Amino acid sequence: MQEESGSVDSVENTVADSVMENAVKSTEKKASKKKKPSIPTVEAVVAAENEEKKDAVVENEADSSDDELSDEEKQDLERRRSEMNLDNETALLETVLFLESEPQPVETLAKITQFAPDVIEECIQRLKDKYANADSGIEISQIIGGWILTPKKECFDLVKERYGKKNEGRLSKAAIETLSIIAYSQPITRAEIESIRHVSADNMMRVLLDRKFIKEVGKKDIPGKPVTYGTTKEFLEFFHLQSIADLPQLDEKESERFELAR
Repeated sequence: MQEESGSVDSVENTVADSVMENAVKSTEKKASKKKKPSIPTVEAVVAAENEEKKDAVVENEADSSDDELSDEEKQDLERRRSEMNLDNETALLETVLFLESEPQPVETLAKITQFAPDVIEECIQRLKDKYANADSGIEISQIIGGWILTPKKECFDLVKERYGKKNEGRLSKAAIETLSIIAYSQPITRAEIESIRHVSADNMMRVLLDRKFIKEVGKKDIPGKPVTYGTTKEFLEFFHLQSIADLPQLDEKESERFELAR
């Protein structure tokens, strides 16, 4: 009887050991299958950096806007903003601007880089400061609502013959005059252009339309409903203008000349 009891105990111990061993193996197997920490994505890193920067800027000011701050607090806020480390963000934005061939608004740059718009604006200011140095041949320019890298005029003028756009600078004096009339007087009809220049505008209009510097913008509400013309986005980009409002002011004589033709 004792022998049977001992045999049962032995079996029970063997079973218990087996269960324990299987439990340990199962635990180890589960542990080995646990998902390894994933490598942070660029988006995640950027989001974390932006959050840290925002916290640094607005710390202890959660209940106050800039308008509600004292002069001393505003100065302190500006100082802390200037100390924000945006080296990586500025470098990435510079890369994007270098690769883009068209001016890009802040909203688009924010989507491309996954940075907050306020971070984009801070980086733009840093690039402006960087390119302001005399040893820089490029600058960041705002054209028709977007930002783009452009050569500094004083440098580009020296190499324009070689690197100018193919459809760029060979506009004749007559084409330039016609384009100026349209730019300052738009919307304007062909007949009004000819009354200012006192010559046919057919050839010059065709050149400017081919270059996409001008386009049809409507019809004038007079007998015959003649087509009116205006400048294009390509015109603004070519002359590095934010809008038509940025055109140089005409002198009194030219202004009167254009008005009399209308």
